[in-house]
Amino acid sequence: MKAMILAAGRGERLRPLTDHTPKPLLKVDDKSLIEYHLYRLAQAGIKDVVINTAWLGAQIQQTLGNGEKYNLTIHYSDEGNQALETAGGIIRALPLLGDEPFLIINGDIYTDYDFKPLTELKLNSEAHLVMVKNPDHNHQGDFALENNQIKNNSEPLYTYSGIGIYTKEFFAGIAEGVVALAPILKEKIEQKKVSGELHTGAWTDVGTKERLQQLNNK
Repeated sequence: MKAMILAAGRGERLRPLTDHTPKPLLKVDDKSLIEYHLYRLAQAGIKDVVINTAWLGAQIQQTLGNGEKYNLTIHYSDEGNQALETAGGIIRALPLLGDEPFLIINGDIYTDYDFKPLTELKLNSEAHLVMVKNPDHNHQGDFALENNQIKNNSEPLYTYSGIGIYTKEFFAGIAEGVVALAPILKEKIEQKKVSGELHTGAWTDVGTKERLQQLNNK
């Protein structure tokens, strides 16, 4: 299984930190956010990782290189000066991701999630989402989880962690460009094509300076 780390975002709410440093390279303790993912992916047996870049993308490539120091092979999908949003970035990178289901991870989260079971999952859907309990900044949640099936209109609601498995079929028929993921997810969930699971361990969406500081103060 290949993996893709989404690393193209501007990180507006983390400014001025992200004026000169791309969000995935911000550090928690001694490692950048994206490096935590790379080490965990290698531990899970992943060999090939795609990273999409836009804002200050050259810094990411210069810092991570070809992935050798992480026991990985890193491929880059450069989106130029404008990030293509989540789905758009994945669609652009599909030729690098192959025909099999692939793992997607947001580059701006911090988590202790073990990727190994996902690499062994027998997928019976077009996507599989890892959900978490709702943090304070998203107390209303995103989707429900019932009998390992993701649902739009049910209770209780959980928050999408930014970790999931996707198939090429999930994005079939969608043209390349700036494309948001949420509307596609809602449609596929309505069609009962999205499964899921709940992660109860550590997880933080590092979207603000305050959340980054909290992690570094632990």
